[in-house]
Amino acid sequence: MILGYNTNGLAHHDPFDAVEILSEIGYSAIALTIDHLTLTPFGNTYLATRQVDLLAKVLDEAKMRSVIETGARFLLNPRVKHEPTFVSPDAKGRDLRYEFMRHCIDTAQTLKSDCVSVWSGRLLDDVSEEVAMDRLVASLEPVLDYAAEREVTLGFEPEPGMFIDTMAKFDQLQQRIDATNFQLTIDIGHLHCQGETPIADYLRRYGDRIVNIHIEDMKAGVHEHLPFGDGEIDFPPIFQALKEIDYQGPVNVELSRHSHDGPNMAQKSYDFLKPLI
Repeated sequence: MILGYNTNGLAHHDPFDAVEILSEIGYSAIALTIDHLTLTPFGNTYLATRQVDLLAKVLDEAKMRSVIETGARFLLNPRVKHEPTFVSPDAKGRDLRYEFMRHCIDTAQTLKSDCVSVWSGRLLDDVSEEVAMDRLVASLEPVLDYAAEREVTLGFEPEPGMFIDTMAKFDQLQQRIDATNFQLTIDIGHLHCQGETPIADYLRRYGDRIVNIHIEDMKAGVHEHLPFGDGEIDFPPIFQALKEIDYQGPVNVELSRHSHDGPNMAQKSYDFLKPLI
């Protein structure tokens, strides 16, 4: 396994500066949250393509792997966080999410990223879980087809507060998706937050599907990403389980509320995690 850092925790940095800073610290991976000014979609196509091509070269020179993250808060809608999503009630909104996903997948293909990390979104209208699941599956299928054509893997992340929030709900979704490139992004803090413990047991159970890991500290019942040592998680058993399942992907620190102190938090996180791996 290798250590990485999510650029949603370096939101005030140019992505090229982020690569340089993280590489200097010792990170071997970067989770790139596509956002305003970071591999931005729907803008000047030439400039966007040029930025991706240059970043591919920089990552190669730095010997850093990458993951594409799709959790930008107000990229697609400046007024409503994360919207539109795969389960938004408006079909036009779901179409916009699809176009965004095409951009993310194309970027991942160019950067040779490990995966594109995705999630369901919140359910905003009063429909049954069956209808919502049908909507989600229908939204994901063309995305998975597009990704498969480009040999890109999707890592689906259960997220507190969203339609697919627990591993049990992920199991239900997984039963509906027949695609080899549909895999799992697992967030260590989310498991602790929702009482899905012992965390090590979940890592062993889903080991053959995990392609991406988010890591941070957290407290039970509170979905707040915390610096290591500020929460309740016992990390040594987690890394022991990752070694047991021979996980060889990125373990990406996600501290999206700490960009104001990004380089310092990246260094502190590395110093905490490096001895564990």
